[in-house]
Order: sequence, then C-alpha cells, then structure tokens
Amino acid sequence: QVEVVESGGGFVQPGGSLRLSCTTPGSSFYLLCWFRQFPGKQRELVATITSDGTTNYNDSLEGRFTISRDNAKNTVYLEMNNLNPGDTATYYCKGCMTSWCGVSYWGQGTQVMVSS
Repeated sequence: QVEVVESGGGFVQPGGSLRLSCTTPGSSFYLLCWFRQFPGKQRELVATITSDGTTNYNDSLEGRFTISRDNAKNTVYLEMNNLNPGDTATYYCKGCMTSWCGVSYWGQGTQVMVSS
C-alpha cells in the first residue's frame, strides 16, 4: 500500500522555526510537494522538489521555507523559518510518480500553529 505520512507539526511562537517531515515508505516519488490549507480555504502549493533535487517555491514565502529530500530514506522535509501567524495551517505532503501527477498520493496532514 502506498503511504504518505507527515510529522513535525505543532505550536511555535512567531519568529520560530519548525521542520516538517514526510515519509513515503516503499515509494520513490519523482515529485514531492508540500501544500498548506488555511481554515475554510483551498489548499495552496508551498514547495515542490523533484527526484534530482530541483526545487520550486511559492513566491509568497519570501525565502523563509526550504524543501529538501533524502532519497535513501524516502523522506521529504520542509524547513520553516521566521514563522508568523499567517503560516498557521494544516500542511500536507503529496507525492507523484510522474511530472504531470496523473495520480497523486496525499498524506493526512500535520497542523502548524504560530502564535504568541
């Protein structure tokens, strides 16, 4: 069974950092993505990374987030720095076997709350 499992969310004060992890045991996805969803709104793309390490970011992040992956561990990370309350959301990991994502595999999400 294809699994996508996020972890690392939690509570952090403004200006703090968190590192989210997404493990995909038994699967080597070509494309791994982080999305986030604010309450009552549609999910928005945060960042993507291909199997060779090519990255793409939502311009609104202003360089605060970094996506990386460890292919040996089938894990993708999202390092989030200088967090602000606007980053409060549920963060989701998605894996695609191809660049066009004809089939997408989603995790259950991990919640991030930024507040003082």
